[in-house]
Amino acid sequence: MGDDEIPIELTEQDRWGGWVMARLDDGWCAALDRKTMLCTIYEIRPMICGEYQAGDSDCMQQRLLHHID
Repeated sequence: MGDDEIPIELTEQDRWGGWVMARLDDGWCAALDRKTMLCTIYEIRPMICGEYQAGDSDCMQQRLLHHID
């Protein structure tokens, strides 16, 4: 996540030694509010999240995977 200033408790180290957003047991990002489905750190979210395009092919694939209409 480079120079992004994400709260450390919301991150984890991946198997290659890089830092990524942590995922909870349900597979969703640790920063996601499960009741509202909104990001709890939107203003300081990682750059990659800001570049993610809702409705693109990856988004649609994730929505299918997690059974979201």
